Amino acid sequence: MSVRIVVSPAHHDPAPMPTAPRRRTPPPTATAPVPPPLSATDYGGEVALARGKAARQQTPREDLGPCRIPRRDPVALLEASHDGRVPELKAIRYGRMLASPFAFFRGGAGLMAHDLARLPRSAVHTQLCGDAHLNNFGLFASPERTLLFDINDFDETLPGPFDWDLRRLAASFAVAADVQGHDEATQRGLVDTLVDAYRDRMRRFAAMDLLDVWYYRLTSETLLEMSGDDDYELEVIRKARRKTSAVFATEATERLPDGRWNIRDAPPFVYHCDAATDRELARFRANEAQLLADYRGSLASERRMLFDRYVLQDVAVKVPGVGSVGRRCYIALFVASGQHPLFLQFKEAADSVLERPLGRSREAHDGERIVNGQRLLQAASDIFLGWAGSAALGVEFYVRQLRDMKAAFDVSAFRRRDFHEYAEACGYALARAHAKAGCPDELLGYIGKSEALSTAMQDFAIAYRRQNEADWKALQRAARAGRVPAETSSEN
Repeated sequence: MSVRIVVSPAHHDPAPMPTAPRRRTPPPTATAPVPPPLSATDYGGEVALARGKAARQQTPREDLGPCRIPRRDPVALLEASHDGRVPELKAIRYGRMLASPFAFFRGGAGLMAHDLARLPRSAVHTQLCGDAHLNNFGLFASPERTLLFDINDFDETLPGPFDWDLRRLAASFAVAADVQGHDEATQRGLVDTLVDAYRDRMRRFAAMDLLDVWYYRLTSETLLEMSGDDDYELEVIRKARRKTSAVFATEATERLPDGRWNIRDAPPFVYHCDAATDRELARFRANEAQLLADYRGSLASERRMLFDRYVLQDVAVKVPGVGSVGRRCYIALFVASGQHPLFLQFKEAADSVLERPLGRSREAHDGERIVNGQRLLQAASDIFLGWAGSAALGVEFYVRQLRDMKAAFDVSAFRRRDFHEYAEACGYALARAHAKAGCPDELLGYIGKSEALSTAMQDFAIAYRRQNEADWKALQRAARAGRVPAETSSEN
């Protein structure tokens, strides 16, 4: 029987949050120096363009193509990434990663960061998504209720060389297309489409007024113009528009006899009582007052007034994605006036996998790091985006709405044409994010007009696809040998 959690200030379990003591990553191992933040005089114009061109002398674009990674044990690196996670969920994470080479790739952001740190990289920096694979792009609503297409995952965000995002995105297309049975020529064509879109849009952003770059948005209408009103995209967009908190509440909640709201269990993704869940929920409740106060303090004053109109009704545990499995994640259901639901997700914020090779975050709080990176990269962000927790509590979270007209494209349903249209859209969105967060003239100076960057990205994507498959097979062997636990589970 499920344990019904109704949180009230009068009842708290004294247990602390169950994470290990807060660790900061060691000093960076990068061989190339991380440039300081740009000053006002560094942005735009011929000087920035020349700086980008000069960066080619330091690292020619052709040098980004080879993928000669020193021998390492991928399973040992994955094992190390479980430090601080909920131990009972380790087998689920491995089970999801074993589903396919693409599922493995999704869960291997830290492994790829380890590899990129040992390869040449450009000296042109911007704010990175940090995990820019093709499934981390999707649809969501702006505060004005416009449906946008953009990056939607920022757990690993950090300033760094722009090509790290581009290389991870390019490799994800090669891996996903290979899993779908497309040949190497098609995979190269997808990466070419991606890089062409990135280069073309960066050229346009470099020519725009700075404020116009910040205001620019890639909307669902733009997607339809690019695809010619494709029926599949139209259906995904229609579904996104229907996914509001009110609609989700009818599916995911129930009203108890006393009038309180309760989150319905939906195992294996959402539940109140299973495995480590009782312990995790009790410890969330023990720290609930402080977490909610922290979160409220991270909001702008007018949004605090809005948040104050909601009353917390229920909390449940959610098992997220693939790479995030094991990170603590809670769904909190709030209700205003007894009838207006709001779902907030409290997701554990850990050190970015990029910090070891690139250096520590400017923000001491990882939730704040994620929120700042998201606001910098996205065209528009959730009004409830914030952070909570502290080193004293032993855990840090970032907070966002769980459902707000969000939708993703199912890669497994893609035809070849769909793949190319999606590659163009992702290249467009990544260029917009990098231009907003960085210096588009400098980026354009490095990218140039030739096909050099596209050729390098194609070579890298194919090579890393092969490396990823070899690593996936190594995890299969480890699971068969009992070296790692693995539990079959569907992806979220």
